[in-house]
Amino acid sequence: MTAAVKYDEVEVGTEIPAVTYPVHRHNLVMYAGASGDFNPIHWNETTAKAVGLPDVIAHGMFTMAEGGRFVTDWAGDPAAVLDYGVRFSGMVVVPNDGGAELVISGVVEQKLDDNKVVVALTARTGDLKVLTQAKATVRLA
Repeated sequence: MTAAVKYDEVEVGTEIPAVTYPVHRHNLVMYAGASGDFNPIHWNETTAKAVGLPDVIAHGMFTMAEGGRFVTDWAGDPAAVLDYGVRFSGMVVVPNDGGAELVISGVVEQKLDDNKVVVALTARTGDLKVLTQAKATVRLA
């Protein structure tokens, strides 16, 4: 766990530096086991292409979870996240060779009472934005 960010250390507009999360097929298989979502489009290239996808795609909830990980790592405490929501706007395509990269960054959008802030997230793979309206309400130290 990282050191806790303090409420007094951030302002509206404070940028949270981007973090790159590598995504490989084994990550998706592990996520399938943890989530119970064994849809083969998330691990089997033949099935994914047979239904018209370019290749295997990451679970939407996997992508959302990486956004949650980004926020909790920044805040320094998983319990600090009070609310978190996203809309899915694009797919993270995960080729067998090399995998994919999910790049997540954030900015403090609002400061609220009781040491709470609203963080707006940006999640991209290449030039494609894969999450929209991604926001977390976080209580800081």
